[in-house]
Amino acid sequence: MNGPLNAGEAALTGAAVTLIDGGTFCLSDAAGDVVPGAAQGLFIQDARVLSRWELRLDGEPAQVLAVHQDEAFAARFVLRASPTVLVVRDRRLGGGMRETVTIDNVSGEPVTLALDLHVAADFADLFAVKHGDPTTEASARAGDGLEFGDGERGVSVGATGEPAVTPGVLSWRVTVPARGRWSSEIAVRATGIPATGSDPARRLREWRAANTTITATDHALSEVLHRTESDLGALRIDGPHPFVAAGAPWFMTLFGRDSMLTAWMALPLDPSLALSTLQTLAEVQGRTVNPLTEEEPGRIMHELRRGPGSADALGGSHYYGTADATPLFVMLLAQAWRWGADVDAVRALLPAADAALSWVDHYGDRDGDGFVEYERTTDRGLANQGWKDDPASINDAAGRRPATPIALCEVQGYVYAALLARAELAEAFGEDAARLRTKAEALRERFAEAFWLPDRGWYAVALDGAKRPVDALTSNAAHCLWTGIATDEHAATLIDRLAESDMDSGFGLRTLATSMGAYNPMSYHNGSVWPHDTAIAVAGLLRYAYLPGAVDLAHRLTSGVLDAAAAFGGRLPELYCGFARDEFDPPVPFPTSCSPQAWASAAPLLLVRALLGLEPHVPHGTITTSPRLPAAWGEITLAGLRLGEDTATITATGGTATVTSTRLPVDT
Repeated sequence: MNGPLNAGEAALTGAAVTLIDGGTFCLSDAAGDVVPGAAQGLFIQDARVLSRWELRLDGEPAQVLAVHQDEAFAARFVLRASPTVLVVRDRRLGGGMRETVTIDNVSGEPVTLALDLHVAADFADLFAVKHGDPTTEASARAGDGLEFGDGERGVSVGATGEPAVTPGVLSWRVTVPARGRWSSEIAVRATGIPATGSDPARRLREWRAANTTITATDHALSEVLHRTESDLGALRIDGPHPFVAAGAPWFMTLFGRDSMLTAWMALPLDPSLALSTLQTLAEVQGRTVNPLTEEEPGRIMHELRRGPGSADALGGSHYYGTADATPLFVMLLAQAWRWGADVDAVRALLPAADAALSWVDHYGDRDGDGFVEYERTTDRGLANQGWKDDPASINDAAGRRPATPIALCEVQGYVYAALLARAELAEAFGEDAARLRTKAEALRERFAEAFWLPDRGWYAVALDGAKRPVDALTSNAAHCLWTGIATDEHAATLIDRLAESDMDSGFGLRTLATSMGAYNPMSYHNGSVWPHDTAIAVAGLLRYAYLPGAVDLAHRLTSGVLDAAAAFGGRLPELYCGFARDEFDPPVPFPTSCSPQAWASAAPLLLVRALLGLEPHVPHGTITTSPRLPAAWGEITLAGLRLGEDTATITATGGTATVTSTRLPVDT
């Protein structure tokens, strides 16, 4: 087990344990140690403030018994120093880090121990750590505690129990009486780096109190939904406009695509997150042409970095190399409006939406053929700029990589949905909507002609630089169901094809069919399963629920993903391997998967919404449901759902739903 620890489970020796609290996270081994030279540490705002944190008892590491992690920001490491000496490390993030070390002597005789905590800091950039680049330790100064600094940043470490302090080491000589206990509290505080507030538990309680309460009679589903809320709360970055960071440990920052899709999926839990995410992204929307950062007027940013080496990451601290975030911005704005976002706030974002659509026409469509393409402008940028952004992720049925520029099928679907979204907003705000709808329909027709492969029964994943279809069967095609760009005729054929065993792994939809040349179940994007991707496919299938097989496949995929969640301790990781369920059950973890990760955490919420058929429209004064819940779910309830000034409660079982609302009429 090389990936992050599954919440609520005991760790195996050698497992990585990740704690997160907004922009602060700690990555350690299962003993709680941060080992020099490893990709571990305490990080604040993309800078590593602790590069070593090793506890030794009489010069030796303690034996790992278990790790427990009830919340994402805290963990308990249970260790054994000898057959009669138990060591517990209780670690908690918030305004830095606090750790309480407790020693229990369970024998009938006193025990004397030498405890040493070895500490170092290097203030290295996050990506230097991730890539294993050499770093230099900061100088240490010993006083009442330890202090480290690099001139701009600093960190101090202090402890109770009157330790002896020498450069890089806190030491205690401890005698624990028979059946007795000893403890010390150790505090880590950073300077020069803004850390998250000091009480993550209070922040999470307040966030939960404001959210929808979602409960289910199915215990496994209820556990997954509880973990979803906890992890999204821990990934949430506070500020004037809160948003959810992409994922721990390496992506605790704003990502245009990830943060928006997470906000979309999280609408049933916290509708306000959509508007605040859009406001954050509008503030850094592209305004000029910069080949290094790939910024262009109207373009929505891909990734924000704040670490000391951010100028060297991709194209810089603000990197714009993404083809899909810009239309997703417009799509999400209309969703926020439908779910009751403040009308004046939505109106204030209309210029940003128009700038985004202008980017689609003038920069996204590079050759004027009506499709959005991408091609990086320098060798530092991302080679692939859709959600599958690994260099090897786009290929044809034979496994060959296409020449750029590349026009992805799902991106055209996003543009189609963005045009219809802006048309709906235009009608609401007294603008011309007909032109946008005409443009959307023309795109749908061009898309069907250029991307549909009638001899295969699916959409090409892309068009290459010569406008030839890239003919691999991928999960990207299912996004075309989600956005509605697929015609009924094509959708009916595609549903049958997605239901076959080369796409359905039994634990979700594979990113690439087993029958394709580049298939590898252990790859990042060429055969693995991504929970958010499967959730989008389920939402797409239920958009075409009137077509044969759509609901059955949606139920099967949902069951597979939730079974995988149970196997991972209730927390869905970013991705897992795409082996068939009859070959490997439980699913095989992907070794470097982020966990928790934003859109994986939010995926169960999209499943719930899609299977409820929940479509509120606050401006029109309606709440619509068309439930198609799996029988195994039993009853599910959403209580305290905030829809503008309204509050609604929804209880559903199978194909029936009861909705009560303080203001809005109900259509079930």
